[in-house]
Amino acid sequence: MTTEPAAALAEADALDLLARGRLEIEGRLVDASNTTLRAEITLDGLTRRCVYKPVQGERPLWDFPDGTLAGREVSAYLVSRATGWDLVPPTILRDGPLGPGALQLWIDEPETAESLIGFVPAWDVPDGWLPVANARDEDGDAYALAHADDPRLARLAVFDAVINNADRKGGHVLYPATGSVHGVDHGVSFHVENKLRTVLWGWTGKQLIPEATEVLTALAAQLDGALGESLEEHLTLTEVRHVRQRARRLLRAGRFPDPPQDWPAIPWPPV
Repeated sequence: MTTEPAAALAEADALDLLARGRLEIEGRLVDASNTTLRAEITLDGLTRRCVYKPVQGERPLWDFPDGTLAGREVSAYLVSRATGWDLVPPTILRDGPLGPGALQLWIDEPETAESLIGFVPAWDVPDGWLPVANARDEDGDAYALAHADDPRLARLAVFDAVINNADRKGGHVLYPATGSVHGVDHGVSFHVENKLRTVLWGWTGKQLIPEATEVLTALAAQLDGALGESLEEHLTLTEVRHVRQRARRLLRAGRFPDPPQDWPAIPWPPV
């Protein structure tokens, strides 16, 4: 039996492992609000870790009454794959020891990985970082919630605007050894109303990164075809229609969206 780092596994192989592998639950991630389990998955001598979120462990949400959170996790992966930006780890819906649920490849972060998002002293925001909000600690010292002006995070901000992510915390951004950036925990996404909550507001009103135009154009076309049909397996028809509308709205505007005025713009806790 061999264990390889997640970065060494091709996407197609990862999906095959998730779909056909044998699951053994290791334990529960206690910080999650819904049942979230870490498991080992093995196929043909290859073993990896994964995250298993069974549907039966989901707590009902009054503002997300349709479908399942697991289906939204899978939908986020499908949109990510369509962008070509590799923002969400391979994720599928399959049966497991506790019934159907979302299964996502576990992403290992090196101990030396440095977060690109966080609270920093207000007088010492790192060069190249964008402030998002002001805060004070228990002693009254001023801090700023800020993030790096990094194209990898900018791609994630565009992606979140498309899927209407209501919970982009700093802790939901992972930094694998490959140097890429991954977003996780997308169960409260794809609402028809504007519920975008994120710590990535540093580009508010600024022009989209150049590559976003081509990516959003291709994404809109795919949403009219096979991608839209795939999303309809997990989302309502109205929700899928709004994904198309958000992608096209971003294209027309050519700029990062503004924070909502009738909904908290930053999730809690932010990081």
